[in-house]
Amino acid sequence: MEASRDTDYLPHDGPLRDDVGRLGQLVGQMLAEQGGERFFERVETVRQAAIHRRREGDPVATLAHALEGLDTGQAEALARAFATYFQAVNIAERVHRIRRRRDYQRAGGPPQPESLLDVLGRLEREGVGADELLGWLARTWIEPVFTAHPTEAMRRSLLEKEQAIVHALVDGFDPERTPQERAEDQDRIYMALSTGWQTAEASPVRPTVQDEHDHVGFYLSNPIYRIVPALYESLAGALQAVYGVATPLPRLLGFASWVGGDMDGNPNVGADTIAAALATQRAQVLERYIADVASLARLLSQTVERVAVDPALTARLADYRERFPQAAARIRPRHADMPYRCLLTLVGARLEATGDNGAESYATAAELLDDLQLIDDSLLGHCGLHAGAYAVRRLIWRVRTFGFHLARLDVRQDSRVHDDALSALLDDADWAGRAAGDRAATLSAYAAGQDRFAISHADAVTALYDVFATLGDARRRYGSEAIGLYIISMARSAADVLAVLALARYGGLVHPAPVRGEGWDEGQPLREASNEAPGSAPSPLRGEGRGEGALLRGSGDEAQASTRSPASPGPSPQSSPRRGEDAGCAVPLDIAPLFETIDDLKHAPATLRALLDDPVYRAHLRARDDRQWVMLGYSDSGKDGGTLASRWALQRAQVELLEVAREAGIRLAFFHGRGGSASRGGSRIAPALMSSPRGSVAGVLRVTEQGEVIHRKYGIRALALRNLEQTVSAVLRASLRPRAQEPREARWREQMEALAAHSRRHYRALVERDGFVDYFRSATPIDVVERMTLGSRPASRRSMQGVEDLRAIPWVFAWTQCRSIITGWYGLGSALEQGAAAFGEQALADMARDWPFFANALDDVAMVLAKCDLDIAEAFSRLAGEMHAPFFTSIREEFERTRHWLLRLKGDAALLADNPRLAVSIRLRNPYVDPMSLLTVDLLARWRAGGSVDDALLRALVACVNGVSQGLQNTG
Repeated sequence: MEASRDTDYLPHDGPLRDDVGRLGQLVGQMLAEQGGERFFERVETVRQAAIHRRREGDPVATLAHALEGLDTGQAEALARAFATYFQAVNIAERVHRIRRRRDYQRAGGPPQPESLLDVLGRLEREGVGADELLGWLARTWIEPVFTAHPTEAMRRSLLEKEQAIVHALVDGFDPERTPQERAEDQDRIYMALSTGWQTAEASPVRPTVQDEHDHVGFYLSNPIYRIVPALYESLAGALQAVYGVATPLPRLLGFASWVGGDMDGNPNVGADTIAAALATQRAQVLERYIADVASLARLLSQTVERVAVDPALTARLADYRERFPQAAARIRPRHADMPYRCLLTLVGARLEATGDNGAESYATAAELLDDLQLIDDSLLGHCGLHAGAYAVRRLIWRVRTFGFHLARLDVRQDSRVHDDALSALLDDADWAGRAAGDRAATLSAYAAGQDRFAISHADAVTALYDVFATLGDARRRYGSEAIGLYIISMARSAADVLAVLALARYGGLVHPAPVRGEGWDEGQPLREASNEAPGSAPSPLRGEGRGEGALLRGSGDEAQASTRSPASPGPSPQSSPRRGEDAGCAVPLDIAPLFETIDDLKHAPATLRALLDDPVYRAHLRARDDRQWVMLGYSDSGKDGGTLASRWALQRAQVELLEVAREAGIRLAFFHGRGGSASRGGSRIAPALMSSPRGSVAGVLRVTEQGEVIHRKYGIRALALRNLEQTVSAVLRASLRPRAQEPREARWREQMEALAAHSRRHYRALVERDGFVDYFRSATPIDVVERMTLGSRPASRRSMQGVEDLRAIPWVFAWTQCRSIITGWYGLGSALEQGAAAFGEQALADMARDWPFFANALDDVAMVLAKCDLDIAEAFSRLAGEMHAPFFTSIREEFERTRHWLLRLKGDAALLADNPRLAVSIRLRNPYVDPMSLLTVDLLARWRAGGSVDDALLRALVACVNGVSQGLQNTG
C-alpha cells in the first residue's frame, strides 16, 4: 500500500505517518488474505483513483466509473474495507495524541496547551491567587451526561479489539523493545484486524435499552473508572508546581446517564428500564470495588511484627470479625498477622453482601469510605505513604466519584405526555389547548399538595405514576445521588414545570420538607454534612460549609459571577406517603425545562420569570437549595433555524436567563444538550466556554456526550484523562478569568441580531419550500438511516409530515452522509453578505477577529465546510430527479457564498488554515470517504428502484453509511 505523501502531514508527524503506513500495510495484507488477491486489487484500484481525484482534481465521474459493476456482496465488502482503513487512521491519530502528550511531559519545556499545568500557570500570571483558585475549586462541578442518542454503536467486542491495537502501538514506544517483542506486537495487531473483519460492525437486531446501557457502561466502568484518580493527582501536582500548595481536593467531577431514563419519543423506556438501569449500574460499580479491594488486600501485606497500625483499625477489624464470621473463617491463618489484608478481606465480604442486599451490607458508600479512610490514616501514621497509601487513595477517589450508583440517572419526557396524563386526571379533553396561565393556576394547588387528583387508570396516567413511584423507591434504595434531573422536552411555559410537580406528588415522590439548618453541623463542610447522597458526595453548585456558592449576577448583556451563601441541605429523605397524604411535603426532584426551538429560547426568560413568580414553585426551589437547572437544546434549535440563528438564540437566552435569576436571587445552572457535530452544538471545549456569556459557566459544566463523541473522548484511558483535564482547565479559566469586557459588544450584539434573523429567514426559505421534504428524502440516505439498528427509539417523533417531526440526529446524520452538511452552514453566507452591505465588511472582520462568540462560530463552520464535497453532494442530489436542479442550485450557491465570506472575513487563503491538525486529519480520510459516498449513491438508486426491499442491498448500504460516519467523524 502506497504511503501518504509527506505534505499530507505536519513537520513533527513522522511517527504518525509511520503508524498510518504500518497499519495500512497490515490492513492490505489482511484484506488480501480474507477476500483474495482480486478483491484487494479492486480495493487498491479504487483507492488510487480516489487519491488521484483529490490530488489532480479529476471529475467525480472518473471515480464513480471505478465503482461500477459491483454486486451487493462486493459493494458491502468494499465499503467494509475502506471502513477498516478509517479505523487504522483513527487509531493512529489517537495513539499519536498519546505520543505527543508524553513528549510534552518528558521534554521539560512549556506544558501541553490546555493541560492543568498550562492553565493554572496562565491563571497565576493573570493574578489569580491560591485562595481564589481554591475557592473556585470548592464550588466547581463538572458532569458529563452520557446519552443513548445513536450515531455510533460499535459492538463491545470491536471496541476491545481496537484497544488491543492501541496497546500494541503504545508498547512500541519503548525503544528497548526486542525484535521478538515487536514481532509479537505486529501479530497482536494483525489478529485484532482479522477478527474484527470477521465480526459484523453492529447486530442486525435493533438494540434494546439494556444493550444501550451495556454500551455506555463499557466506558463508565472501564476507561473512566480507571482514570478518575489520575485526574485528581494531576490537579494536585499542578497546584503544587504552580502555587506550592498541597491541600486535600474537593470532589468536582461526577457522571450521569440518560440510558434507561430518556422516555421522550421512546416507548421502550419507562419505569421498568429506570429500575433496571439503576440496578445494573449499582452492580457494575460494586463489581469494580470488590476487585479493587481484593487487589488492595494482596498489596497491603504489612505484618504487625514489622509495623504498627492504628488502634481504631484494630477495633474495626475485631468488629468485622464478629459481624462476618463466615468471611472471617475464610482468612488463612498465615495471614492473621496482616491487619490491612484481613480488614480488606472483610470489606470485600461486606461489599458482596451489599450487592446481594444482605443484612450486613453497606447502607451508603459513605460507610465504605469510612473503612478506606481508616486504612489510609493508619498507613500515613506508620510510614505507609509509599507503602500502599496512594493505591488506597485511588480507590477513595473512585468511591467518592461513583458512590454506589456509578452515574446519576436523568429522566426525560415530552411536555405533551404530561398534558395527556393531566387531561385524564382532570377529565378535561381540552386541557392541552388551554392558556398557559390558566393551566398554571389550576396546577398550583395540586403541585402544592393542597388538592389531590382522583385516581385514574388511564394508560398515560399509569405510566407516569409508575415512573415517579419508581424514582421514589430508587431514592430510598440507592440514595438521592443516584437520581439526576427530570428534564421536560418542549417546555414552553411555567405550567409545563408545575405539571411535573403535580404528577410527582400523585406518584408519591415526596418527603418531609427540609428545615433550614436542621440535620447538619454548622461547623462542618456541606459535603460532609449532607445526608442526601450515598458516598456523601456534594451536591452540584455547592459551597463549603456556610461559604460561597455561585450566584449569577449581571448587567446589560453579560453576567458576572458573584457569591452568596448556599441553602442548607435537608434531612435524609423519609418514606414517601401514600397518594393523598403528601400535603406539606417536598418533592425531592430537580426539574429542568428544556428549551429547544428558536422561539422557545426567545421566550425562555419570560417562562423562567413566570415560574419564579409562582409561590408554589418558589417554595419547591427553596427546598432544592434555591438552585434551578435549565437545559438548552442545540440540536432542535439548529434544525429549526439554522446554525447562526441557533447559536445566537442560545447565547442571548443564557444572558437573559441569568438576569432573571439574578433578579430573583436564585442560582441558575445550564445543562448543555450538545451533539457531536457542529450542527448540533459540537465544539472544542476551551473556545466554546470562553465564548460563552460571562458568568454563564461559574464553575459548573453539565453537558451531554453522545454517539461517536463518547468513543472519541473516552475510549482510550490516556485520551479520556486528557479530555477531562482539558474540561476542568476550561471551566476554571472561563470561571476565574472570563473574557474581558469589550465596549464594541453592544454594537456587535445589535448587528448579530440582524445577521441571525437574516440567516434564519434564508434557511427557512429552503426548508419550507414546496417539495423540500420530498427532496430531502430523495437526495439523502435518510430512508437507510431510519432502517438502521442504531438505537432503541424511532427516528421521528410522530408520523413524518415535515422537518419538524424528524429528530435532529437523523436530520444531521443524513445531510452529513450526502456530504453537503447544510445543517452546519446554510444561511450563514447570505447573512454575511447582507451584513457586509449593511454594516461594512470591516465591521464583520472586526467581529470575526475580536469577538470570541463570532470567531468560534466561524471556526466551527470552517470545519464543516472542509468536510463537505459539493460534487459528491450533487451526485446524491441527482437521485431526486426533477427536484435536483432548483434545490441543489440554491445549496451550491449558498455554499460558495458562505465559503467566500468566511475566508474573506478570516483573511485566510484556505479553510482550516489556522487549524493545521484538523486539516491533516481530514486530508488523510478524504480519499477513503469519497468511494464509499459514491458507492452509496449507486446502491441507493438500485435499492429504491427495487422498492427498498432488497435486504442484501440494505446491508451494503448500511456498511457504506457506517464507513462514511467513521471517516467524517462528528456526524451526529
